[in-house]
Amino acid sequence: MRVLPVGDDALLVEVASGAAAQALHAELVRRRAAGLLTVREIVPAARTVLLDGVPDPVRLTSELTAAEIPPAPPGAHEVIELPVRYDGPDLADVAAHWGVPAHEVARIHAETEFRVAFCGFAPGFGYLTGLPPRYDVPRRATPRTAVPAGSVALAGPYTGVYPRSSPGGWQLIGSTDVVLWDHARVPAALLSPGTRVRFVAAEPVGAG
Repeated sequence: MRVLPVGDDALLVEVASGAAAQALHAELVRRRAAGLLTVREIVPAARTVLLDGVPDPVRLTSELTAAEIPPAPPGAHEVIELPVRYDGPDLADVAAHWGVPAHEVARIHAETEFRVAFCGFAPGFGYLTGLPPRYDVPRRATPRTAVPAGSVALAGPYTGVYPRSSPGGWQLIGSTDVVLWDHARVPAALLSPGTRVRFVAAEPVGAG
C-alpha cells in the first residue's frame, strides 16, 4: 500500500490489485459508517481509493499503512438483477476467443455473480468484476463511434453496461432495457461500488 497526498485534505491510496482496492473500499466504508473514520468522499478505482475531505491526512496515512485490511465481504449488498438479451454483435468473436459456442458465452455470463468494482467513463457506468481471468477479452481494434444505450459489454476483466449512447471499444455481447442512469431517481445511478449484479437471460440459454 502506498498513500499519496492530494492537495491539502485528500489522500490517494495505491494498492497492488483490483481485489485489494475493493477490499480497502469496503473497509473504509464500514469504518465511516461505524463512526471510526471522518472523510467526505471515498472513491474507488481499478487499483486506487481516493479519500477526500480528510481532517488529518498525516494521521490517517499512518493508520492506513499500519492497518490490516480484510477481504471484501461477499454479501455486503443486495443483488441487482439485470435482464439481458444475449444478442450482441461481438458475441461470436467473444465465443471464438473463449473457445466455446456462442450460447456458452451467454450461459457462463448469466451464471456469474458480478460486483461493481468502481464507476467511471460515463455517469452510471460500473466496472463489474466476477469472471475468471481466462475469460478476459481484448478491446476491439477499432472502437465504435456510437454504442447503443443498454449494451452489455466485455473488456479485459470487466463487464459493463453502457448507460447512454456513446463511443466505445468494448466487445458487445448483449443488451438490456434497464435504465442505468436516471436524473429523476435517487440515487440517479443504479449501480454503485460494491453492488452485486446478476444478468438474467431474457430467453432460456441453450444451444439454439
